[in-house]
Amino acid sequence: MVETEPDLDCETPLIAQNKSDMEESDFHEVYDQDTGWSDHHPDHDDPNVECLRRKIKYYFMNPCEKYHARGRKPWKLMLQLVKIAIITIQLVSFGLSNQMVVMFKEENLMTFKHLFLKDYTDGSMDTYAVYRQDDVYDHIDYVIEQFGLLHNTTVGNHEYEKKGPVYTPLSLCQDFYRNGSIFPGNETFEIDAQVETDCIKVYPHQSPRDVLPHFELHFKRMLSVQITFVLKAINLQTVRHRELPDCYDFTVVITFNNKAHSGRLKIDLESDVVINECRDWKVTGAAAKSIYVTVMFDCIIIATCVVSFTLCTRSVLTGIQLQSEYTLHCRKHSNKQVPWTDRREFINGWYILIIVSDTMTIIGSILKIEIQTKLLTSYDVCSIFLGIGTMFVWIGVIRYMGYFRQYNILILTLRAAFPNVIRFIGCAGIIYLSYCFCGWIVLGPYHEKFRTLNTVSECLFSLINGDDMFPTFKNMKQKSSLVWTFSRVYLYTFVSLFIYMILSLFITIITDTYDTIKQMQQSGTPTSDLQRFLSECQDLPNSGVYRLDEKKNLCFWSCCGKRNNPEPLTSEA
Repeated sequence: MVETEPDLDCETPLIAQNKSDMEESDFHEVYDQDTGWSDHHPDHDDPNVECLRRKIKYYFMNPCEKYHARGRKPWKLMLQLVKIAIITIQLVSFGLSNQMVVMFKEENLMTFKHLFLKDYTDGSMDTYAVYRQDDVYDHIDYVIEQFGLLHNTTVGNHEYEKKGPVYTPLSLCQDFYRNGSIFPGNETFEIDAQVETDCIKVYPHQSPRDVLPHFELHFKRMLSVQITFVLKAINLQTVRHRELPDCYDFTVVITFNNKAHSGRLKIDLESDVVINECRDWKVTGAAAKSIYVTVMFDCIIIATCVVSFTLCTRSVLTGIQLQSEYTLHCRKHSNKQVPWTDRREFINGWYILIIVSDTMTIIGSILKIEIQTKLLTSYDVCSIFLGIGTMFVWIGVIRYMGYFRQYNILILTLRAAFPNVIRFIGCAGIIYLSYCFCGWIVLGPYHEKFRTLNTVSECLFSLINGDDMFPTFKNMKQKSSLVWTFSRVYLYTFVSLFIYMILSLFITIITDTYDTIKQMQQSGTPTSDLQRFLSECQDLPNSGVYRLDEKKNLCFWSCCGKRNNPEPLTSEA
């Protein structure tokens, strides 16, 4: 029988929780004692109020207390534990498979750089460039020549793309301004900003000598030269893991970048990958892993997440309805509004986290099934959904650890400090951004780490954590004494402000919140209107008043007022 939340009609059985359990609840906000529950003077003779009090207390019970109260097994807890196990298995399986894909793509990219870039060495991509016109022609000639000699040079299983009986040719394109007359000596120029593209096709085994004489580079007007071709390969390493190999289409793009017109043509090589299912295959000597088993496992995960999503959504809706009932009760009996902090207690953030986790896992599992059936190749998108889903489902375990006092105080501290932390980060972030913009505009021309806003932010964040301090100071160029002096003042003030002041204030916020929560737990005094309202109910979970009397249905009659003298319930504990 699946554990259910308390019904919100009059048929809900009476529920309770002892006062000591309330000391371990997640309520943490401290309110003014002048606005306490002293105005509410609970009427124990009013069965509607007592029924509402028990319904709310049952809602805030942990799974063990609910089991003692109504005998319902904690199916939701067991479902979450099972879901953690199967989702983790799914993630590890997908990660190992994705690791082989990433490795194959990275090694092929490195192979293409060594095959088609002249005199290339590992790690030299940032400085790989040409400076003379003859070198540009030599590098283009080298790429075309190596493309034609692919079968004789590569040690991999690379092949040209073939459409019908014809191989796909290599494309050599040049982007340049339509017209232009540039005379730096006279400091005059005339330029037409319209960009034109000139392309030629080169088929495999075609000699560069037959192509380059008909291809002229306009260096003064040239923006870039792009060489594009497609190669095919098969990832055979998956055979060792009893998975069927995939067929890959690598679109290789070699770019000669001259947009700066500085006399330095930067050369870059990139490859886009398309993964397809091989048309015809035969594997002997090894039994291929059935894809249907993996797909079935993913379908089980989807079904589990759907059930979890449904149960948690129902619990959230139950909390919202209980919040409405409690708000109506306070407006009716005390004629005042319920504080936002009390209203927020009915919205369980852990359920919201589980709902988001289930949604991410369902979407990721669907994408994973489509990837396995070769309908999609979005490994990155699938990884994001599965990764976030798994991260959230593991974070959700903290909810159950909070039922222990030793862990509960840590969770309550994080929860109570979160609003102040967000406000603190907002203020500190303004100061941080001001330093980012100032460092970028002033130090950017003189320091490599301040060239872009992204690198400035990364550099300053590293300084906050005490990393890379000495190189940041040392690598500052001394071409301008004014800027060099400013850099010293800038860096010293930033380090002193953030490390010695802002971080210390941040730690103080967490420490003060921890002390406050600890004192609240030690005092055991209800600190909110909601806590004082619930503390009036002294029934233990195993007292029996939370169980439905099948013969008399006393809660129904007492809540609806159809019986004036209901028979007392006996304990079934």
